[in-house]
Amino acid sequence: MGAIQNKVVGPVSEELTLVQAAKRGDDSAFEELVRRYDRNVFRIAQHITQNREDAEDVVQEAFLKAYGNLKQFQEQSKFYTWLVRIAVNEALMKLRRRKPERTVSLDEDIKTEDDSLPREIADWSPNPEQQYTQAELREILSKTIQGLPPGFRTVFVLRDVEGLSTEETAAALELSVPAVKSRLLRARLQLRERLGRYFQRRESGNGKDGTKSGEVKTGDAPSGDGKQ
Repeated sequence: MGAIQNKVVGPVSEELTLVQAAKRGDDSAFEELVRRYDRNVFRIAQHITQNREDAEDVVQEAFLKAYGNLKQFQEQSKFYTWLVRIAVNEALMKLRRRKPERTVSLDEDIKTEDDSLPREIADWSPNPEQQYTQAELREILSKTIQGLPPGFRTVFVLRDVEGLSTEETAAALELSVPAVKSRLLRARLQLRERLGRYFQRRESGNGKDGTKSGEVKTGDAPSGDGKQ
């Protein structure tokens, strides 16, 4: 496992200026950090816990822990990366308490069917963008992301949804860069495969039950049970 905090080079960022001010006791500086990142942290927490109330609790606990341990922040990585790591740990703790029979960890070896990558990637034909509105596509994608295993889902959300770099994602999750790249690839392939199957089912079933191709019925949504 590589270093958790990557050294920051170059001029002091506005974020770091706020962190340093907060360390000196400027509560308004920390409040500004909260305003900057609370929505991002909430989205990440909700993707992991799949529960709004739990996500709200995670956000509160993450910022409280960040504030209480601010002096321990070494300023060698982005504050946001450090905050995300705290939030992810809090979210995983929520899952562990909810599912005590199965320990949820990002360190576990996640296996797909036959312990291999999907062998075939379904062809999206016709193009989903030609049949669905952007709002409908976002809903379909969100439900499909929820069906990914926690380890894949968390990496995918941080890297592809929230836009963290591979190195920042690795630091936030305390994983190696190769591990992040591997999980991200497998998450993308699983997501594409699941979406491909979903659109094919929708296309083949279109018109048989009176449902238009753009309508998303509860029973038709991609599985969110985490099974592979």
